[in-house]
Amino acid sequence: MEIQYVLINFFLLALLIVLFCRKFILKLFRSRRERICRELDEVEQIENALIPEITEPSFEEIPSSNNGVAEEKAIAKEKILQIEAFGQRECHEIHRIMIEKTKECFFDIMQNKVAEIFASEPYFSKMRAKESALIDEILGMIKLTPGDMAYLKHHDVLYVTLTSAHKLSEDIVSRVDRATTELLNSVGGKTSLWVKEDSELIGGLRLRIGDTVYDGTVSEALYHFKKGIKRDTIDTDDAAKEVLEEFYEKAKNFIAKISVYQLGRVMQISDGICWMDGLADIMYGEVIEFECGERGMVLDIQPDRIGCVIFGEYEHIESGSRVRRVGRIASVPVGEALLGRVVDAVGNPIDGEGHLSVKDRRPIECNAPAILDRAPVKRPMHTGIKAIDALVPIGRGQRELIIGDRQTGKTAIAVDTIINQNGKNTICIYVAIGQKETTVAEIKEKLQKYGAMDYTVIVAANASGSAATQYIAPFAGTAMAEYFMYSGRDVLIVYDDLSKHAVAYRELSLLLHRPSGREAYPGDIFYLHSRLLERSACLSEELGGGSITALPIIETLAGDISAYIPTNVISITDGQIFLESELFNEGQRPAINVGLSVSRVGGSAQTKLMKQMAASLRTNLAQYRELADFTQLGTDIDESTKRTLNAGARLMEALKQNRYHPLEDWQQALLLFAVSEGYAETVPLENMDDFENGLFEYFKAFYMPVVEKLKSGAKADDVLLTEMREALKVFQERL
Repeated sequence: MEIQYVLINFFLLALLIVLFCRKFILKLFRSRRERICRELDEVEQIENALIPEITEPSFEEIPSSNNGVAEEKAIAKEKILQIEAFGQRECHEIHRIMIEKTKECFFDIMQNKVAEIFASEPYFSKMRAKESALIDEILGMIKLTPGDMAYLKHHDVLYVTLTSAHKLSEDIVSRVDRATTELLNSVGGKTSLWVKEDSELIGGLRLRIGDTVYDGTVSEALYHFKKGIKRDTIDTDDAAKEVLEEFYEKAKNFIAKISVYQLGRVMQISDGICWMDGLADIMYGEVIEFECGERGMVLDIQPDRIGCVIFGEYEHIESGSRVRRVGRIASVPVGEALLGRVVDAVGNPIDGEGHLSVKDRRPIECNAPAILDRAPVKRPMHTGIKAIDALVPIGRGQRELIIGDRQTGKTAIAVDTIINQNGKNTICIYVAIGQKETTVAEIKEKLQKYGAMDYTVIVAANASGSAATQYIAPFAGTAMAEYFMYSGRDVLIVYDDLSKHAVAYRELSLLLHRPSGREAYPGDIFYLHSRLLERSACLSEELGGGSITALPIIETLAGDISAYIPTNVISITDGQIFLESELFNEGQRPAINVGLSVSRVGGSAQTKLMKQMAASLRTNLAQYRELADFTQLGTDIDESTKRTLNAGARLMEALKQNRYHPLEDWQQALLLFAVSEGYAETVPLENMDDFENGLFEYFKAFYMPVVEKLKSGAKADDVLLTEMREALKVFQERL
């Protein structure tokens, strides 16, 4: 009866404290939220003062005649959107911190009450009575690991530590001493037994042999319970009540379960790199956990120490603190639940849209599909961009590099390609490496606006994050993509960008004291990107026929594609789309350099219709560029050259395309045919957009049978070509 009274009081007290703590935390962050709202109100007042005559959504209705005012209004709108996005992220962050603080307070209360419960009768007597059976279970599990055997080759003695919350009987100590001595004698070693008391264990026993720990204590059970609380969503009274009831049942019917793990010790910590000793059996890429709760990944194994990178904050990790193996290789959650979400490099949601309920996980690093497991790249991956689908076509399973200087439209091509996958049953993954938070927020906003977030996952390792998260982000995104590929789905993954990824890896390598090479990059930087990009492939039909199409992005300096990282990635990928600053400044968007851009898959990744219509496009453009450069010298030109220049100028104008306006394959083929055949020769260059839009509307309105034939993607026969020419002739006369 007394125990029931204690537990009922504990239940009521814990529930009340949780409710009060939540109110206290809400009050604590209320001033910060009020400040954000106040700043948003001030910005809105500024907006109204600047443009009082304009009402929402008149930002898009600014007259083109007043360019200065239009530019100021556009800048004002952009600033407002950025501040609003910042305010939303701040609110999400406040909400997340409140939940985390509530959970910490929640767990501290339960831990204190557990210590009181197990210190009282009859729990204390019950736990002491189970010690004999518990030590028998532990002794039945002990064994020497390969690390212990390696240690014994250089040392005669292996240390054994037996720890409990209370003083143990001589019988238990002697049994442990006898069992461990027999184990060490079997391999020619000796043992040194240490017996300790630690009240923080609350109850149960912990036996450590070398680095291996066999833990059957109450504190270990609380550790796993705390991890469960962090994974669960506790933001309502009902959720808190359910957790308390679960905890009450476990405390009432406590059964010690033996956890086996290995412990090490922090030797040195600096700049996100931790050096440890112990953990002799740990593997490369394995996850470790520090006492403070932060986690890291092993990246260097030396004879006398182990180097790891830390995912989170490292300032509160101290030298001499304990670190334990988690027991798994670094992995990320995968599955359908990720679609539409923004996650960090380890798969935790950072979009403020709640808990991510995913059961499956996949290692961030896996072997690439073997050659026999792959199928030829034949199916097109339409980008919706005329200059790419016609000149440098991309196939499903291909790796096509997007390369160019800063601010030349590399990300724009990737985002437009993602938008163009709407309705094509293609999963898209956008990996942002070293990007600003505002940039990622703007990309998400655009994808939502055009309905692309429903099939897209954004993996963000922002510039404010550590080099470790930027290093693993592309591998995490690829692991998520592989889940869908091996399920028979088509995936498009964008790495934006691998230049920053290489810089992050260089930073980690230099901090790990690895020798630097060309341009201070480590020698294995090529292997780093090759093992990443080789995982993109088109699987054979026997394996489901899924594919991963990769669009890595590389930033050049002053157009230098012969630098170390650009040449590395060019040699790994199946082609490149080179964006030239000069073309960009001339107003050519996208600014694709036809001469330096290539797709090694070629026409295999095009429909027969597009292949037919774009057959002479590259030659015509090259001829135009050569003649245009020549005529700049002021040389007299004949009528034939003038016609070539006129046709080339309209081809270049036809290849221009606005952002977020991808075109279907038949529209691109029809436009290229119309311009190549000379039906736009009388159209002024500034009216080419009107010509394009009118052409599509005209064919949809009066020539739907022709449109249906074009949509099939089959090669145009003589009958279809005749119909197209007749329709275009009528359209030309109506201009």
